[in-house]
Amino acid sequence: MGYDWDFSPVWRNAGPLLEGLGNTLWLSGWSIAAGLALGLVLALLRLSRSRVLSVLALAVIEFYRNTPPLLHFFWYFFGLPILLNISMSPFGAALLALSVQSGAFFAEIFRAGIISIEKGQWEAGRALGMTEARLMRRIILPQAVRRMIPPLMERSFELVKTTALAATLAYGELLYRAMVIASQSFRPLETYSAVAVIFFLVLFLASLGMRRVEAVLHRGRR
Repeated sequence: MGYDWDFSPVWRNAGPLLEGLGNTLWLSGWSIAAGLALGLVLALLRLSRSRVLSVLALAVIEFYRNTPPLLHFFWYFFGLPILLNISMSPFGAALLALSVQSGAFFAEIFRAGIISIEKGQWEAGRALGMTEARLMRRIILPQAVRRMIPPLMERSFELVKTTALAATLAYGELLYRAMVIASQSFRPLETYSAVAVIFFLVLFLASLGMRRVEAVLHRGRR
C-alpha cells in the first residue's frame, strides 16, 4: 500500500521550523564556546604537576564521557534546582548539560594535541626563559590547535546533533517545533523527514567549510 506524501503542513509551518533552527544554532554556539573553554581548563588541570588537580580533572572527564547525555539534561533540569533551591529554564539546563559533557570530550582532544608537540619545542621555550603559561600561549597551543581542528570540529558536529535532546525539556529547538507540528498536522513522516534534511544541510555545509579551513592550514604548513 502506497503512502500519499503531503508536505503542505511543513511549508505552512516553515516559520516555526526556522525559528526552531535558530534556537538550535543559538544553543549550539553557546555550548561549543563554553565547552571549549571548560575543555581547555580541564586539559591543563589534567596535565598539571599537581596530582590532586590532575586526578580531579580526570574524574570529571571520565564521568561525563561515560554517562548518557540525556541523563545530564534531566539532572540539571530536575535535580539541580532541588539541590540549590533555584529555578532552571530549559535553555539553561540544556546549556549546562551540553557544555560540561562536550567540555569533557574537548579536554581529551586538547590534551592529546598538547602532548603531541615535540619535546624540543618545550625545551627551547624554557631555554629562552619563558614561564610555563607564556610557553603554552606563545609556542605550544598555536601549533597544537592546527592538529586539533579536525577532531574539535567533529565533536562540535556531534554536539549540534545532541541539541535535539533539549526537546525533552520543551526547549523550542528544531526537533521540539517539529514534534508540535507533527502532533497538530498528523503528518509525522513529512515533518521529521524535513527536520532530518535540515540537520543534514546545516552540518554538511559546515563540514565543507571545515575542509576549506583544513586545506588553508595545510598550505600554511607547507
